[in-house]
Amino acid sequence: MFCYQCEETMNGKSCTKNGVCGKKGEVADLQDDLIYVLKSIAFYNQKARKAGISDKSTDEFMLDALFSTITNTDFRASGIQDRIIKGLKLQGEIRQKLLDSNLLDEKDLPEIATLGPENLKDRNTSILATEDEDVRSLRELLIYGIKGIAAYAYHAMVLGHTNKTVNSFIEEALVATTDDSLTNERLISLVLKCGEKGFDVMAELDRANTAAFGNPEPTSVNIGTRNRPGILISGHDLMDLKQLLDQTEGTGVDVYTHGEMLPANSYPVFKEYEHLIGNYGGSWWRQQQEFESFNGPILMTTNCIVPPKETYIDRLYTTGPVGYDGVAHIVDKDGKKDFSSIIEQAKQCKPPVQLEEGTIMTGFAYNSVLSNAEKIVNAVKAGKIKKFIVMAGCDGRHKERQYYTDFAKALPKDTVILTAGCAKYRYNKLDLGDIDGIPRVLDAGQCNDSFSLIVIAQGLMSRLGFIDVNDAPISYNIAWYEQKAVLVLLTLLRLEIRNITLGPKLPAFVSPNVLKVLVEKFNMAPNSTVEEDMQRLLQ
Repeated sequence: MFCYQCEETMNGKSCTKNGVCGKKGEVADLQDDLIYVLKSIAFYNQKARKAGISDKSTDEFMLDALFSTITNTDFRASGIQDRIIKGLKLQGEIRQKLLDSNLLDEKDLPEIATLGPENLKDRNTSILATEDEDVRSLRELLIYGIKGIAAYAYHAMVLGHTNKTVNSFIEEALVATTDDSLTNERLISLVLKCGEKGFDVMAELDRANTAAFGNPEPTSVNIGTRNRPGILISGHDLMDLKQLLDQTEGTGVDVYTHGEMLPANSYPVFKEYEHLIGNYGGSWWRQQQEFESFNGPILMTTNCIVPPKETYIDRLYTTGPVGYDGVAHIVDKDGKKDFSSIIEQAKQCKPPVQLEEGTIMTGFAYNSVLSNAEKIVNAVKAGKIKKFIVMAGCDGRHKERQYYTDFAKALPKDTVILTAGCAKYRYNKLDLGDIDGIPRVLDAGQCNDSFSLIVIAQGLMSRLGFIDVNDAPISYNIAWYEQKAVLVLLTLLRLEIRNITLGPKLPAFVSPNVLKVLVEKFNMAPNSTVEEDMQRLLQ
């Protein structure tokens, strides 16, 4: 095992026996094998796509398989092994289709194209198979970026939205990581192109979500409970929530969101369900305590699951790309999922233990914010708002994350925080007040709604007369944890946004030389102390 794809990797270097996330070494090795299989599929499917004989099912498999390897997603050796078997079969079918169509010359095929079920065990699929540290760094940065792309494309696909250029780029990137002839400059170019496709895929997912559920609206979300049995839904998938709400309607069972599902409460379609009570708990890493106290069943729809405690594992369910041994998995059958077993169990459970009371705000996506742009612009022109601070990204369990709470508290009262992702749980329950009725924390939604923050920033700054957003009164203090956040960062870099502060630690997979390029080109910096970063970001 060698894994360093998340922020919490062991000692800031790598996990080599078992993952800090709870992933077993066997599973990590199988995930490396799966990525290698995907590279082989990509080699052949690029040719099939160019010839117009690529199947939709291949794209679906690629998205699911990449998504399954994101931190805290599928912990099952069996789940990854099944995908490897399916992937090798799919690769063979595409290869044969090309041969039958006289579209494949079997002479001088690259090593990745000679993969088969009989020789996978003989291949070195480890990250460390790339010996050059800088090449390895750029290849992994690209791989982690397309994992983020796959996650967002998967959610859009569930809602019937696909983007062929995004799927094609995933293949291009996978194959590029096997090409020893590519220069570091070419790899850097592909990494930035990944950021470009990141913007495209987040825009596609936004179109999918708003078409299905309406435009998010500023919403005060209840964080208390009712005295009825409930089901807690966590993760990111809004279609899973819709199906759960439909199936629980009239059953006497309430539904609560958790973690990154909080923003669902701001969509008009979900507001129509009286038994969607509000949000329970906070960030993903608190789930062992919060799931235990909830009393009812919990449905994990995507990544962010952590190894469950025995006290609630019999109440935990997974669906989609996420899985854990000993946890019941709800399968998709032609786009529909049967949640009846969860509902019946919920009826036998006690109501959730109330953790807190009150409300929190969400729903400040670009549509709602820019429709009130005149009010915000006037506040800026009047000197009442002097700075916007983008504090988006991921939360995590380590104590140094307290930095983000302290930073938010220390910000001058003439600053506004723009946020998305679970990083918001470090400050979205603080009483930071407002500026002429404009809340000082504007939560755009899930991590993928970082797209919304980009649109908001561009829209507000253009109204204020700035041509270059880097000249505008907006700074970036980004927290990261896993690969979707890596993609968001690459998207910001592709948009040539400079002076980003990143933390709580720099990625272990970024080599010193690659970091030097990022610093020189974009003036990126690791976060430091609240006082030092405040001085840097408020200037």
